[in-house]
Amino acid sequence: MNPSLVASAYTDHFAREHLPPPELWPELHFDLPELQYPPRLNCVTELLSSAATDGGRTALCGAQGDWTYAQLRERVDRIAHVLRGPLQLEAGNRVLLRGANTPMMAACILAVMKAGLIAVPTMPLLRARELGKIADKAQINAVLCADSLRAELEAATLPEAARARTLFFGTDGEDALEALMATQPPAFEAVDTAADDVCLISFTSGTTGIPKGTMHFHRDVMVICDCFPRSILQSRPGDIFIGTPPLAFTFGLGGLLLFPLRVGGTAVLLEKLTPETLLKAIETYRATVCFTAPTFYRQMAVLAPQFDLASLQKSVSAGEALPLATRESWRQATGLRMIDGIGATELLHIFISASGEQIRPGATGKPVPGYQACILDFDGNPVGPGVIGRLAVKGPTGCRYLADDRQRDYVLNGWNLTGDAYEMDADGYFYYRSRTDDMIISAGYNIAGPEVEDVLLRHPAVAECGVIGRPDEERGQIVEAHVVLRAGFAASPELVVQLQDFVKEQIAPYKYPRAVKFLKALPRTETGKLQRFKLRDE
Repeated sequence: MNPSLVASAYTDHFAREHLPPPELWPELHFDLPELQYPPRLNCVTELLSSAATDGGRTALCGAQGDWTYAQLRERVDRIAHVLRGPLQLEAGNRVLLRGANTPMMAACILAVMKAGLIAVPTMPLLRARELGKIADKAQINAVLCADSLRAELEAATLPEAARARTLFFGTDGEDALEALMATQPPAFEAVDTAADDVCLISFTSGTTGIPKGTMHFHRDVMVICDCFPRSILQSRPGDIFIGTPPLAFTFGLGGLLLFPLRVGGTAVLLEKLTPETLLKAIETYRATVCFTAPTFYRQMAVLAPQFDLASLQKSVSAGEALPLATRESWRQATGLRMIDGIGATELLHIFISASGEQIRPGATGKPVPGYQACILDFDGNPVGPGVIGRLAVKGPTGCRYLADDRQRDYVLNGWNLTGDAYEMDADGYFYYRSRTDDMIISAGYNIAGPEVEDVLLRHPAVAECGVIGRPDEERGQIVEAHVVLRAGFAASPELVVQLQDFVKEQIAPYKYPRAVKFLKALPRTETGKLQRFKLRDE
């Protein structure tokens, strides 16, 4: 059952007025003792509680230096004063945030929530046109932006009031955020928000080309901190978290900021990382937990022997399907068993995963405690083991789109439909097969593109690949592989035949790619997800 909404702390009621109708919400369940939150809750108060007990512990590390918990809380509080004082924002206003992974960006996100405002983080690589759409959809009231990203923001179409309330950070100007912070008190009393006041509007990373705004409560932020990192990661105060996903991506927001703060750990926030510089940073900061995408792990596996990774204890992969070949190459290079996971911006973070002895090769895992999952056929009926169907999930978080008719497509009979085709085995493990709109049907056969990709990645010539279905008059669709070659290999008709024969030897011959195209790079989102729709549009 969905609990009734608690009296809001907001005077700007935009968020609640634009929630989906209650009948379109997924079912919410709070079955675990740790998920019993009080009706009044400000998530930042909870996340920064370590500042009160051990303010001298390092909270954030960045290229410009480290911040203790006490320093982080003071900077968060000064920014909160700027927002509610000089900028004169009222509770419930939306603040667009724009910056790379830095301690200052993290402090801005936390300050917005603590001040009773709604954070709207945006990816650093978004262009003016995309920023304008987000600003319009969320009806933003102010902007906090890194000075290094000024150009695209200034070119974007923004509401007039938000343009007037735009502050830049990472600069020495008199009108910079840092200058205003220096004039504000060092302590701010958190706004007494309701647990179900919206504190975050996250926009999907756009693998379909049409991002959606997802609305999350203060309670939701605490839920994701008390589910996956508690039961699967088993995070500890001494953990040092590092990785690549942007803080504007919920995978990064959780793994590189919220989770460390919840346990009193340390987050390393660095921008513009490459596989080599990430490995070096793990070595330098003695990181214990790494979050990044399968593509990075695949590239890092080759370089790993050059670095001291003895501190690393957990490596988490999410954001896209993890090929078995990548999982194996990483284990061979580091001795670590990859923690795979599937999450969704709509549910905020990972809801199926496994770690340690519970890891089963090829499987994503089982539902994270607090969540439940099943496979539905296309009529919405649950199916048993061994049948590929639509992954359906429910638990303490769920989809609430910001004024978007696609809410009706995502929620069915109380379940969240993630858009993924999965198969469950008799032991309750879930196996990814494809995105539901990426299943290739060729001459009556169902072919999962990721399965073909996994085979191709095992060929010594293949660095990356993406497999799609291409319309074909005779077969309906054919399997088409888009391949990026490793250095030392050249595209040729002979290599096409080699790759086709290689696939035929590994899996059923009808699954082989009847067309192979060689590319210099694959189209990906800023979070590393393969944009198959762009391959189809070529």
